[in-house]
Order: sequence, then C-alpha cells, then structure tokens
Amino acid sequence: MPFTPFHLGPLLVIGLLLRNRLHAPTLLIGSIILDVEPLLVLVYGLPYPLHGYAHTLIASLAIGLATGYILYKLERFLRILWLPLKLETRNQLSLKTYLVAGALGTVSHILLDTPLYSDIKPFYPFGVNPLYNPGLTILIYQSCLLLGSIGLTYYILLLFRGE
Repeated sequence: MPFTPFHLGPLLVIGLLLRNRLHAPTLLIGSIILDVEPLLVLVYGLPYPLHGYAHTLIASLAIGLATGYILYKLERFLRILWLPLKLETRNQLSLKTYLVAGALGTVSHILLDTPLYSDIKPFYPFGVNPLYNPGLTILIYQSCLLLGSIGLTYYILLLFRGE
C-alpha cells in the first residue's frame, strides 16, 4: 500500500483506544514510515526493489524501535503538538510504550503489505514471501477502510468532547 493512508486505519483505532498506555503518534508514524523506502526508489529511480530491506520483519522492527526512541527523545518538543490534537493524554508515558508503539506500527505495516506484494521478502535473508496472497487484497483494503472510518469517527468525537 505505498503512499496510502490505509496503513493508518487499523492503528488509528488501536492508538486512540490505548493512548493512555501506548504512544499513539509513534504508532501512527511507525505505520507509515516504511513507505519512505518505495518513495525514494520511485522519486530517484533507484536500481533497488520497491519493497527492499526496510520491508523485512527484522529491519522493520529495528526501524520501529528507532522511531520510538527518537520520538521519545523529542517528546518535550512534540507534546505541544500532540496534546491539542488529542493524540495523547496528559499522562507521561515511558520509553517502553514508545518502543512498543514504534515496533507495532512498523511490523503491522509489513503484515498488511506482505500478502499484497510479491517483491516483499519478510523473512530475509530467505528470498521468498510465503504470505503472498493477492486474493486478500480487497479484504485487506476494505478492513483498513472500515477501521479507518471507525478510528476517524472516534477521533472526531474526542476532538469535540475535549478529552
């Protein structure tokens, strides 16, 4: 799902419901950060797979943990953005919650993309994608749309209720 908001759908629901225990912005950023890889491949015409190393479980986990750590370190600056957007509560969350959110975001990205793209090698260095199943494409997109609609509705309620 390159460059689409579909990855945000399921994690918007999870992030908002668990925002007292899991850092929602990190979860959401983690869910889309891996698409920097195909963006760079397309923009610069790189001789590199569209879904390369970042789209493996091991690399996505490392990227997710790094994302969580960086956002944890930047929290004092970013909090002024997250609070008015109702993406986090006034509770201070631990580093662990950021790391888990980053890892969950990036790994979910891989799990959503793996059935859709034959070029993803989730278990690198093994050069196969045993989870590739293009027959799931419509189901995955519909599920992401449905969960995104639920998450967006809940988010709008949070904004209006002032929680």
